[in-house]
Amino acid sequence: MTDKPESGPGVLAAAQAALAAEHAAVYAYGIVGARVAGERAPEARTAYAAHHARRDALTRTVRALGGTPRPSEAAYALPAPVRTPADAERLAAGVEDRVAGAYSDLVRAAEGPLRREAADALTAAALRAARWRGGGVAFPGLVERSERATTS
Repeated sequence: MTDKPESGPGVLAAAQAALAAEHAAVYAYGIVGARVAGERAPEARTAYAAHHARRDALTRTVRALGGTPRPSEAAYALPAPVRTPADAERLAAGVEDRVAGAYSDLVRAAEGPLRREAADALTAAALRAARWRGGGVAFPGLVERSERATTS
């Protein structure tokens, strides 16, 4: 993320929400990595590293916006038990959907280089979600719209 972001209404809140999503993603990928099938393990490690780097960059961005970065939780509730590689893949896809949603909000709130970086992060999350899921959604980052589009 950018060192001197453009600030405007809602930018700090959106950056904090994206930071919270990245904290949760780092936690979840620790679980995904432990349960995913061997051939997908490198993908899980790569995603973990990407989320870790974005989390660190967002921490700097929040500080540059004048905020105190939101700390990571000690643990996060998972949407379902993760016992099998298929469970791990579903968790990874869901995490990426939530991350994309957080970056979608940051894209709407930010301007300049921070908007571009948020759009890049949204794209990366959408691509990872599609790989884990085996297919994309119509509106990455806008889950409520993508669900309606796929059921219509």
